Amino acid sequence: MDGMPRDIPAPAATDNPLRRLTLEQLRRRTSMKWRTYPQDVLPLWVAEMDVPLAEPVARAVRDAVALGDTGYPAGTAYAGALADFAGKRWGWDGLAVERTAIVPDVMLGIVEMLKLVSGPGDTVVVNSPVYPPFYQFVGHMDRQVVEAPLGEDGRIDFEVLEDVFRRVRKGAARPAYLLCSPHNPTGTVHSAEELAQVAALARTYGVRVVADEIHAPLIAAGARFVPYLSVPGAGNGLSLMSASKAWNLAGIKAAVAVAGPDAAGDLARLPEEVGHGASHVGVLAHTAALRDGGAWLDALLAGLDDNRRLLAELLAESLPAVRYAPAESTFLAWLDCRALGLGDDPAAVFLERGRVALNSGVPFGTGGAGFVRLNLATSPELITEAVRRMAAALD
Repeated sequence: MDGMPRDIPAPAATDNPLRRLTLEQLRRRTSMKWRTYPQDVLPLWVAEMDVPLAEPVARAVRDAVALGDTGYPAGTAYAGALADFAGKRWGWDGLAVERTAIVPDVMLGIVEMLKLVSGPGDTVVVNSPVYPPFYQFVGHMDRQVVEAPLGEDGRIDFEVLEDVFRRVRKGAARPAYLLCSPHNPTGTVHSAEELAQVAALARTYGVRVVADEIHAPLIAAGARFVPYLSVPGAGNGLSLMSASKAWNLAGIKAAVAVAGPDAAGDLARLPEEVGHGASHVGVLAHTAALRDGGAWLDALLAGLDDNRRLLAELLAESLPAVRYAPAESTFLAWLDCRALGLGDDPAAVFLERGRVALNSGVPFGTGGAGFVRLNLATSPELITEAVRRMAAALD
């Protein structure tokens, strides 16, 4: 086994944000990704990107600090920027600013939306394997998570979903469905037809849909994101959107809750104090990202497309038993490691023997055992080294 650190080439000079920072620079960061594990571990796990801030975002933060503009958030500039972005990027002009609200971040926004449309003890349906905080946050707010596992193709299994909707409707006063779109960890982009089918089933069985659309700007070449609220029958849905993932702004929190036309009354009941939980500097940064960060985002998306191709090539060469289909969205890779014979948690083996940190698939729920999630939002050099270490961990 040869999982020990070795010299990693510095990224080449380029417009690609993923190739702008050296490993030495990244190791100076104090956030979760780079401080959870010892320095000999290569971290490709939690959803932070190894990028510098987009200049329009950095400028907005610098200007706010210089002015002392660090009070409470106000106004609708963030929602307006998001509406403009939705029109340009997704061809959707239905994001009405008057049906929006600022929330602290997407997960806390989900909690608040679920409070509006469900009650204590009610059920919340999720498509497993899915983002682990869905289980944690929903459980902590006294709701019961019920899984409707994805199909083997990583897409919604509508026979399963309808059966689950039918069952939860019988046992819950106000059931809800927490839709992950695009899906984390699989990277699946739900089609307009699939989302319309979701809306139809939800209306048939009286299930309220809350959509987590945080990864919406991160779409691979050739794929198309469809906002849930844009499809027929989704008018009573609620969505959470943010610039957080696409511009690496998790540390300066802000998000937008969006209501469909038939859910405006629900959103109007959101307590005013919820909006105070967002960072004002975060709101300014997110607004700048959506307004002026398009060129930076395009360069990032091109770099992610390159990294998906690179990972597929590296796995085919060094770990051919690992099944990987490059995703249509997110900067995450969902790797099927079951054929390696490493048990339910291969991430533990790759960490111990290869000194590379990946997300274990187990916390993602049913369908996650034997999988790992790898963060592609880093340089090609670090991805190459990570796969080398993973292969060496099997020797």
